[in-house]
Amino acid sequence: MALSAQQIPRWFNSVKLRSLINAAQLTKRFTRPARTLLHGFSAQPQISSDNCFLQWGFKTYRTSSLWNSSQSTSSSSQENNSAQSSLLPSMNEQSQKTQNISSFDSELFLEELDELPPLSPMQPISEEEAIQIIADPPLPPASFTLRDYVDHSETLQKLVLLDVGIEDNQLGAFLTKNHAIFSEDLENLKTRVAYLHSKNFSKADVAQMVRKAPFLLNFSVERLDNRLGFFQKELELSVKKTRDLVVRLPRLLTGSLEPVKENMKVYRLELGFKHNEIQHMITRIPKMLTANKMKLTETFDFVHNVMSIPHHIIVKFPQVFNTRLFKVKERHLFLTYLGRAQYDPAKPNYISLDKLVSIPDEIFCEEIAKASVQDFEKFLKTL
Repeated sequence: MALSAQQIPRWFNSVKLRSLINAAQLTKRFTRPARTLLHGFSAQPQISSDNCFLQWGFKTYRTSSLWNSSQSTSSSSQENNSAQSSLLPSMNEQSQKTQNISSFDSELFLEELDELPPLSPMQPISEEEAIQIIADPPLPPASFTLRDYVDHSETLQKLVLLDVGIEDNQLGAFLTKNHAIFSEDLENLKTRVAYLHSKNFSKADVAQMVRKAPFLLNFSVERLDNRLGFFQKELELSVKKTRDLVVRLPRLLTGSLEPVKENMKVYRLELGFKHNEIQHMITRIPKMLTANKMKLTETFDFVHNVMSIPHHIIVKFPQVFNTRLFKVKERHLFLTYLGRAQYDPAKPNYISLDKLVSIPDEIFCEEIAKASVQDFEKFLKTL
């Protein structure tokens, strides 16, 4: 049983207490007629309690001295042998019996020592012991940066060494979303980062992709390679355009492909766009690949069939699919009320889809509708 520096003084106090108790018990035992203790060893009644206490004191000192040098043990043995040879036969016999009893009781005491209960953390200590305690400063319960924790965590240190370009103040948000990264092998993570670099993704590109898609590095190199190959082949994009597409929307590499395949069919079969038109729109607005199908069809139906805007103009301003439909409806109806809903670029007072959906209300009313914001707000109450 290993004892700490703080436990040693308490151990000696326990030793002294047990020595006194055992000495008292032996004193009572030796006042009775001689009796056998173990394997023929007997306690003699003529041994006084003082001698017994001295023997137990010697036994206790001997037990605690087992941690000292073995040289002192051998020298003490030689001195005891020489001293015993000069004693009378009766004295030698009595001394031998006393040593046998002491050895037996020492073994029992060592067994009892192993059974000592562990010290309680609530047990009071002395001022001297308190001064010797050296405690590390506590970690902050909350922090906006992981700098306070990295020095105390080997896992965080390895993640920082991965060096994917994530800033220190961004690492906390990343780990909150993807704590499963700790279960990934560090060499596998390095291999995936190296693969992205081999495909000419810059360090800034990888950092941006990991921030937007925290689970990116959890996927194998084979998965990443298959995804890049899918978009390049399915959309018939160049390597550079494919790389730019996934940098802007990296969840294309981590999410399901079913919405992408479904939306490609919607653009081509239901909405009637040509393949090159689809290419142009998705490279401008990558979210069109994962947008809700119903929202796409409702937006196209209003813009194309109600506002009478043809395909080739919609293709030039695909951000209309990324705008809330009620906003498009409100502004179009207000312009229709004012007689300014003119979306043909070949005619005067042309209003582009870009200005219709992208500018704030104040500018829309002042530059496009030629009306006040109050007039626009009053009109909306009539809808």
